[in-house]
Amino acid sequence: MTLSGFPRIAVDPAICGGRPVVAGTRVRVTDILAMLAGGASTAEIAADFPYLSVEDVRAALSYAAAAADHPIVFAAE
Repeated sequence: MTLSGFPRIAVDPAICGGRPVVAGTRVRVTDILAMLAGGASTAEIAADFPYLSVEDVRAALSYAAAAADHPIVFAAE
């Protein structure tokens, strides 16, 4: 099942334990983020994984940015 607002990202309990993946693959969003954090460029990732496009890599990054954007709530003292 692809995610609303992220048509290139899918979540399926039967694939990678339900972790977000690039739709139609078993490449987890976290794997792409780890490669980017390690210094790989989007073009290098797409070249190393021919079933991924540069747009797939950007979609994973966009999904991760949205997932990290949450309100921080402080408890009242």
